[in-house]
This record gives sequence, C-alpha cells and structure tokens, in this order.
Amino acid sequence: MNLIFTCGGTAGHINPAIAVANRMVERDPNCKILFIGAVGHMEEKLVPQAGYELKCLPGSGLSRGKNLAAIKKNLYAVKCVLDGVRQCKAIFRDFQPDVVIGTGGYASFPALYAAQSMGIPTCVHESNAVPGVTTKLAANKASRVLVAFAESAGYYRHPEKVETVGMPVRKEFIFLHKEEARKELGLEGKILVSAFGSQGAKVMNETVADMMALEQKDGFPFHHIHATGSFGKEWMPRRVKDNGVDWEKCPKLDIREYIYDMPAVMAAADVIIARAGSATCNEIGASGTPCILIPSPNVTNNHQEKNARLLEEGGGAVVILEKDCTPEKLYEQVKYLMDQEDLRRQMSQKLHAMVRLDSTERICDIVEELSKR
Repeated sequence: MNLIFTCGGTAGHINPAIAVANRMVERDPNCKILFIGAVGHMEEKLVPQAGYELKCLPGSGLSRGKNLAAIKKNLYAVKCVLDGVRQCKAIFRDFQPDVVIGTGGYASFPALYAAQSMGIPTCVHESNAVPGVTTKLAANKASRVLVAFAESAGYYRHPEKVETVGMPVRKEFIFLHKEEARKELGLEGKILVSAFGSQGAKVMNETVADMMALEQKDGFPFHHIHATGSFGKEWMPRRVKDNGVDWEKCPKLDIREYIYDMPAVMAAADVIIARAGSATCNEIGASGTPCILIPSPNVTNNHQEKNARLLEEGGGAVVILEKDCTPEKLYEQVKYLMDQEDLRRQMSQKLHAMVRLDSTERICDIVEELSKR
C-alpha cells in the first residue's frame, strides 16, 4: 500500500498525521509513506525526525484584509496553489498512492485537489469543532471526511461522508507512565510544563517570562520546562534574564524552542500550561496531565475556547482567558494545583475518560477501506 499524508504549518496538523502513519506501518511493514508539506514550516523538522520522506511545496496563507498588501498576498497564495497542484500530480504519477490523507495546513488543498482530479481516493481529517478553510474546500469531493467532534457534521454539504473519529495521537501519549517518563528524562520532584504551539504566542511567552521571576522569589518550588516556539526563541529568554533570572545557570529552568519529546515530558509533568488547539487537548487527555488552558483569542470562530471549555466542563482543566491571564494569577493557579495531589489525580482520571483512544485505529481502518477501491 502506498500512502501520502499532506499536512503542515503547525504541529497540530502534523502530529496527528504522523500518529496515523506510524500505526499504518505497524499494521503493514511494506506500506510506503510519503509526506507533502509546505516550505518553511514545522513539517520540515517533525516529519524527517519521525523517519518519513517529505516533499515540500511553496505555500502561503490567505489574508482577510482589503489593502494592497493583502491582495498581493492572496494572489501569491493562489499562484502557490496552482503550482502545487501541478507538482503534486507529478509526484502522484511517480509514487502511485492508493490514498491521500489530508490533516490541514497550506499544502493540503493542492495535494487533495490534485488527487481528486486524478481519481485517487482522499480522506480529510478536521481536528477542530469548526472546520478550517482547507477542509471546507476539499471536503465536497473527498471520499471520506473525518471529524474530531460530532457537532462538526452540520458544517458539511455531504453528511453521509462524515464520520466522528476523534483525534489521533501518538501511542506514546497513551501508554507512557509518569514514573517511566521521569526516569527517561532524569527528572524528579514537581514538574511544570508550558508550551503554546510550535510558533509560540507572544503574550503568553511574556507572561511566562515574568512568572519565572515569581518562581525565583519562591526559591523555584518546581522544575519548569518551557517551549518558546519559533517566534519567541530569541527574545523570550532575554526577557527572562532582563527580569533578573539567570535561567541558563538555574537547574530548575529549562527553556527551549520546541519540546520534541513531548509524550515523555507531558507524562512526567504534574501540570501543563497550554493553548487549546484540538491536538493539544487530545494529547493532554491521552496523557491525563492536569492542565491550565489559555485559549488563543486569534482563531476562527473562537474554536480554542470551545475546545477548552469541553475539558473544563469534564473536570480535567482550568481555563483562564488570555485577557485575564496575568503572571500573578497564572502562578497562583499553578501553585494551587501543585499543592492539591488528590485534585490532580481526579483531573487525570477525568481527562482519560474524555478522550477517544481508538481514534488512530479507526482512521487506519478507513484508510485501508479506501485503498481497496
């Protein structure tokens, strides 16, 4: 079986595709897999690191603005799509895929469109409750549309193609236990993790940088691992130093651009602070790590807050809106959870109960069904 996964832009699009690819290879060691992504994005790091071949297309997001710069950006985006479709058709003629699976991102639409025009079965997975632009465009001619939330079905013209499968996560998030993860990482004591996506979030990086000064005043009561994201890797550590915290010489602070071993780090953590993208929420749920979620206010239809509220209502998360999230308030919430071992245990149990753990298996079943066409 030959499979192409098309995804990119953020880890939330890439990691679910990698989870499915890994399981397909376990099912069929002879399965050949190729990823198609966009130039200059996280897939260029994450996909090769996972052991898969990647071909990258030029890509650009759309702008909702009406000024000259926005028009130029949109014209360039259209050119990238047209060029991408041509490149994908050439790739498909050489690779001969049985199925093309899209999980979102700049490269997904040209790859899915090219496959559909060539009669190749396509499968689209939408991770958020409200579908993104790529999913909406590709869903009409897709062989199957897979969604993480049952409420999403009403957004599609062909509900008969839609199936609720949940969100695929790598099996390490499900099966890696806290003691095993801590031994692997060489960590002990209380552990806090904070991460706000592969690109990072400026406001939240500022908040965490200022919170580290409060941690220093308290004598660093826990080990803190923080991912700055690509946009914060230069200035965020400088801000921590400007606040009087020499983090490079502090064994309790670990600041890095991206947490590549997130399954182990999340399993080891007592508390995680994060955004509320669907992939993140499902990884947190699978690992059962008590969380403080600060939804991004800069997303379509406020879908991150909707995701976060689902976990909050289920008893597995504390939600703080970004506009209310001061360093002091965030630190007080972290300290409260760190002091409440019984509460953390209950939150962990409730998180496990909320996540559909057979999502990856169900998607693999569907991909195999499509391959037989």
